[in-house]
Amino acid sequence: ILAVLGADVFSTDGRSMEEVVGQLLLERRLTIAAAESCTGGLMLSRLTDVSGSSAYVAGGVVAYSNALKESLAGVPAALIAAHGAVSEPVAAALAEGIRVRTGASLGVGITGIAGPSGGPPQKPVGTVAVAVSAADGASRVRTFLLHGSRSMIKFAAAQMGLDMVRRILQETSPGRQPPP
Repeated sequence: ILAVLGADVFSTDGRSMEEVVGQLLLERRLTIAAAESCTGGLMLSRLTDVSGSSAYVAGGVVAYSNALKESLAGVPAALIAAHGAVSEPVAAALAEGIRVRTGASLGVGITGIAGPSGGPPQKPVGTVAVAVSAADGASRVRTFLLHGSRSMIKFAAAQMGLDMVRRILQETSPGRQPPP
């Protein structure tokens, strides 16, 4: 199974995604911060559920409104006006803004429509943009179309954020292999 799934496997020993990401952050002596919208702080909550997480979690914000995306994470109002709050450019700006404002090594930005209402045809419920900004330039952004209830979409969006961090850390770790 590992040969087929490769880097998609994050654990074979029962560790959760947040435990795996925490261990990678500890090993690399890196810190993380997040600006979360549709997840309501769930990603950081999951990270801080792990004992010892104060060694790598810098902090973050729940920026649900556009005004707070602008004031707390530094997202330009013009970017929101041009692309909408649920977009890759806004997710990337959230990630970069929170990373710079907290001094963390990595910043994560999550914005989306968790539903069950509110999604226009061009951005239906379950549309979530996730970005990671790394001080060393290993950054990325991606849009997902998630399915399920509101709580399922929030959990999956937080999982996508954690997984994006995990993949960046594993790809930039010399000689790092997928977990045994």
